[in-house]
Amino acid sequence: MAGPGPRRDRSALPARRSPGPGRRRRLRPGGSNRRLDPGSRRRLGRWWPLALVAAGLLWLSRGLWLPPLPPPQLILVLGGDVAREQEAARLARRLGLPLLVSGGSNPEYATWEFRREGLHPGQVLLDYRAHDTLSNFTSVADDLKRSKVRSVYLVTSSDHMPRALLVGRIVAGSRGIGLTPVEVPCGQRCTPERKGKVWGDGLRAALWVLSGRDLRFWAAGRFAPLLDGAGRPVHPPSGGLDPAGH
Repeated sequence: MAGPGPRRDRSALPARRSPGPGRRRRLRPGGSNRRLDPGSRRRLGRWWPLALVAAGLLWLSRGLWLPPLPPPQLILVLGGDVAREQEAARLARRLGLPLLVSGGSNPEYATWEFRREGLHPGQVLLDYRAHDTLSNFTSVADDLKRSKVRSVYLVTSSDHMPRALLVGRIVAGSRGIGLTPVEVPCGQRCTPERKGKVWGDGLRAALWVLSGRDLRFWAAGRFAPLLDGAGRPVHPPSGGLDPAGH
C-alpha cells in the first residue's frame, strides 16, 4: 500500500491578496448583487416613457372608471382676503352647507363676520394650520377624507384660483376629493400669478403626495446655509397666510 505523498509546504504558496480599500471585489456569476448590463439598462430605460404615458392616460380617464362625485358637501375657503370669507359665508347660508376656513382672519373677527352673515357657530370651522396654498390643502385633506367628504366648493380670489385649483386637485384628488371652483372677483386688485409659480406649487403638491412632506422647506433647511449669506436655514412661518394669500 502506497504511503502518503509528500506534503506541500504551504509557506511556499503565493499569499492570496485581499482587495484594498480602493479595489472592488469581483462578483461571481449568478450573484444576487449583479449590476445590469448596458443592454438591460437601455431596455429598462425605454419603458419609462411608456409608463409615464400610461399613468397620464389613466389619470385623464379617471372620470370613466371612478364613481361619480356627489354634489359638494362642504365649502372650503382659503384665507388671505376678507372678501373670500364673505362670499363663502353667503354661499353657505344660501346652500345650508358647512364652511371650513383654512388660514383665514383672526378668530374674533371671523366669528363676528359669520354670525353677522347669519351662520350658526356649529356651521363654521376655523382652521389655522395652513401657512401657504399647499398647506391649505395638506392640513385638511386627510380630515375631510376621514369625514367621508368627497366633494367640496373651493372659494378663493379669481387671480389665486389657477394655482389653488391645480394644487387642490393634486392633493385633495389623491384622497378622492373633487373640487368645484367658486371665484371671488378681485377687480383692480387682481395680480395674475406667474406660470412658474403656479407649476412650481403643482410640483410641490405632487412631491407631497409621493413623500408626505413639503420638500420646499426640507430643502431650504438643508441648503439655505449655502445660499443665504447669513447662513440661517429657512423655516415655515408660524402664523397664517400673508395678505396676498400666498
